[in-house]
Amino acid sequence: MAFGQRPIAQLYTSLNQYYVIMQAKAGLQMGPDALRRIYVRSQTSGMVPLSELVTQHQTVTPLSVNHQGQFPSVTLSFNLRANEPLGTAVSAIQGAMDGLHLPATLVANFQGNAQAFQSSLSSTPILILAALIAVYIILGMLYENTIHPLTILSTLPSAGVGALLMLLAFGFGLDVIGIIGIILLIGIVKKNGIMLVDFALHTQREQNRSAEDAIHEACLLRFRPILMTTMCALLGGLPLMLSNGTGSELRKPLGYAMVGGLIVSQALTLFTTPVIYIYMDKARWHDGPPARQARCAVVAAPAE
Repeated sequence: MAFGQRPIAQLYTSLNQYYVIMQAKAGLQMGPDALRRIYVRSQTSGMVPLSELVTQHQTVTPLSVNHQGQFPSVTLSFNLRANEPLGTAVSAIQGAMDGLHLPATLVANFQGNAQAFQSSLSSTPILILAALIAVYIILGMLYENTIHPLTILSTLPSAGVGALLMLLAFGFGLDVIGIIGIILLIGIVKKNGIMLVDFALHTQREQNRSAEDAIHEACLLRFRPILMTTMCALLGGLPLMLSNGTGSELRKPLGYAMVGGLIVSQALTLFTTPVIYIYMDKARWHDGPPARQARCAVVAAPAE
């Protein structure tokens, strides 16, 4: 009754009813020493203090034990500094854990965004490889050729290098958003190679031109469409790169990856793709030379 709320009476008025609660004063309920002021009734000598009957010890007893699966766990949360990538923080935490030399019975892992980041990194190489294989198969079916799809895919490494250099130059790590930007570049950048290779193959087959002449003419006639499409995609990525509003820290790596990859790929594609096309055309082992157009003249003899 000293520490609880025991109702001992009830008062009625014309509008309301009130309960009378019996308990000790609020000042006498604070702290463990309040138990020493409690008296209990004895069978022989009246009221005796509770400390004469029991021994009091202070211990720390958790109200609940968190579990992860079937094991007890403790959660340590952390935040990132301004413009600090998640990958850098994850690497720093893993380095600190390795320095502690934890016993084998103590296992640490990440949850939340950090866990999603690690999961994405583990599956990203497989996804990129699957995307490249799918693109190669589709281009091979389109051009009925097994060599020149590699010429088109040769434009992708320059885009990846440009995206990584741009992220590194502006202090961004390779996080999930940056990886999404690199995957996005696979679809944007390869159109440069498609424009050149498609026109060059068509010129070789229809006009019986050599590989050197065909790819040279493709570079001359396809330069403006390539530049226009690249500038459209690049200017579309500038708002993502330069934005400063709410949530801009999430979108900026995507913009920097797009812009950096497009700039480097545009600067290198028109120089590297023709060279690779010529060497790939010479390396074809089962595709024969372009079919030459047979021409014949039919002379009609005069009727007698």
